[in-house]
Amino acid sequence: MTTKLLKSVLLLGTTLILLSFNVPTGWFNAGSKPQSYEMGIDKGAGQNSKNAATIQSKDTKIDGFGTLMQQCNPDKYLGKRVRMTGFVKSENVATWAGLWLRVDQAGSQQPLSFDNMESRSIKGTTGWKKYEIVLDVPANASLMAYGALLAGTGKIWFDNIAFEIVDKSVQTTDSKNDKNPATLSGPSNLDFEK
Repeated sequence: MTTKLLKSVLLLGTTLILLSFNVPTGWFNAGSKPQSYEMGIDKGAGQNSKNAATIQSKDTKIDGFGTLMQQCNPDKYLGKRVRMTGFVKSENVATWAGLWLRVDQAGSQQPLSFDNMESRSIKGTTGWKKYEIVLDVPANASLMAYGALLAGTGKIWFDNIAFEIVDKSVQTTDSKNDKNPATLSGPSNLDFEK
């Protein structure tokens, strides 16, 4: 009886290991509640049956978020406007999800530019769709951080993330500047109706 129980436990453990997600090379888990999510590669779940990265809630209620992310040196983008694109698919996203991009300066607690798609977030169940973030990378930038995030419960897959330099005619999606513009062209919203 003990041998059968031990074999069953070993078989279950091996199955869970084989079914668990592997974090993609160069990526890492973060967020306010990363332990509440499974994050990694979902083999064959991407576009054209290729691999996709995924974030899936493990808990039934989560007050926070998990992100699968990377960081890189911004040198080739300094002084330029950058468009990050990626494809995302969702299932039962209760709160919200999105791609995100942040540009930092060494020694500062505030990002130079930032967008996490919260104002145009992904919710519910959706098929593959291309999303984009456009930010300026100032000459004093020291780091770019980016990835996908899931707040609350549900599951997302993301795939084919790309970066390209675009000209200044392409509007930025910088949520930081939307909330607190550095310089207005003149007096604005003086009656506070907007």
